[in-house]
Amino acid sequence: MLRTHKLNEVNENLSGKRVYLCGWVDTIRVHGNVAFLDLRDRYGKVQCVISKKGSKDFAKVKDLSVESSVRIFGEVKLRPKGSENEELDSGKVEIGIEDLEIYSRAPIMPFDPNKPDLGDDVRLKNRFLDLRGKRMQKNLQIRSDVMFSVLDFFRKNDFFYLETPILGKSTPEGARDFLVPSRKHPGKFYALPQSPQLFKQLSQVSGFDKYIQIAKCFRDEDSRKDRQLEFTQIDLEMSFVEQEDVLEVIERMVCQVFKDVKGIDLKRPFRRITYAESMEKYGRDNPDLRDETGEEFSFCWVIDFPAFEYNEEEKRYKAVHHPFTMPVLDEKGNFDEESLSYGYDLVLNGSEIGGGSIRIHDKDIQNKVFKILKISSEDAEKKFGFLLKALSYGAPPHGGFAFGLDRLVQIIVGEESIRDVIAFPKNKEGVDLMLDSPSEVSKDQLEELHISLKKSKKKS
Repeated sequence: MLRTHKLNEVNENLSGKRVYLCGWVDTIRVHGNVAFLDLRDRYGKVQCVISKKGSKDFAKVKDLSVESSVRIFGEVKLRPKGSENEELDSGKVEIGIEDLEIYSRAPIMPFDPNKPDLGDDVRLKNRFLDLRGKRMQKNLQIRSDVMFSVLDFFRKNDFFYLETPILGKSTPEGARDFLVPSRKHPGKFYALPQSPQLFKQLSQVSGFDKYIQIAKCFRDEDSRKDRQLEFTQIDLEMSFVEQEDVLEVIERMVCQVFKDVKGIDLKRPFRRITYAESMEKYGRDNPDLRDETGEEFSFCWVIDFPAFEYNEEEKRYKAVHHPFTMPVLDEKGNFDEESLSYGYDLVLNGSEIGGGSIRIHDKDIQNKVFKILKISSEDAEKKFGFLLKALSYGAPPHGGFAFGLDRLVQIIVGEESIRDVIAFPKNKEGVDLMLDSPSEVSKDQLEELHISLKKSKKKS
């Protein structure tokens, strides 16, 4: 190891001992023949002192710049009384530098990552530097803590972690798909998944009765403060369950996350509101109940959604959640366009952070839903034939849920945009300014994929 300790481990208990430390130069202060360096890593910060008399490497300080990466070797010493820094774990000590090794000198920084008034374009263009700031380090640490807490919960509750494909089939019933041309199959395309919905249902038919995955999803739609072209879902599915079983698991998971990450004990069960009540009382299906509850984080379930809604523009019914949501059957086992569904959303502080449903496990019910949605038998077989086939092979009753991880973390840390809880996001135009992506590709690459480009018409 190049270092013997992380910087938050350096304290008065190490007084008199020599250590190797690595990190970035946070500040430099030179006073004649003595220089003070604040060394920083993601764990903490420690003050280091180098003198012309005490080290042969003192001359290196003249060439040293802020944000350079270095390694130091030296003795841990107690600071003089009155000079302690109570805000730091290492605030009662300093390092007397004996050896200074410079790994990489940094040029003058194009901006200060700790200044909050930077424009998004400047930050995203230099994201690798922006991520060094306290704000982004904290946000991404919390995101990491949330992910580990989630996985810990599901591991303890006997869920099976299953990875689903990224290259899939285009089934455009929601947002626009991102298409990937096939080199080996001219004129044919894969699609990046808008969600792992179909695969996680197939996992239940396959006998993995408790599925969990932290999954990447892709939707070709306009970016917003709470939406990106690619995002992360906490995705789960369970067999032999009813709606109440799924809601209970989700509530327990959320409570563990908030206890682990924020030290907050949330009250269960979460409040439940029907879709009709929510629309009548609040005029929206994602009510913000903080004024009523006063607990900083106010959760509620919105349940009893309509199964279908009529689209005037397309002159047909569309699924409120998705075409695989189980409608509520009457006492004779029937349903129609006016039926409710076993769909449910979880709302936090007025934002929908996730949704799910009990799924259709009966092939005949699924075909009737397709008929209401005016999806022909031919289209249904072409797009969803594999699912219909699977449902005919002893599919169990099953249901699931998907959290928007980015949106959940955004609310936990109190940011305005999910870009500030994603390490390398796109800007509002869907551009990665750091990579300059999307970008043009060579003519040879296009020909290999059997693609030709048309010149766009100039606007008059």
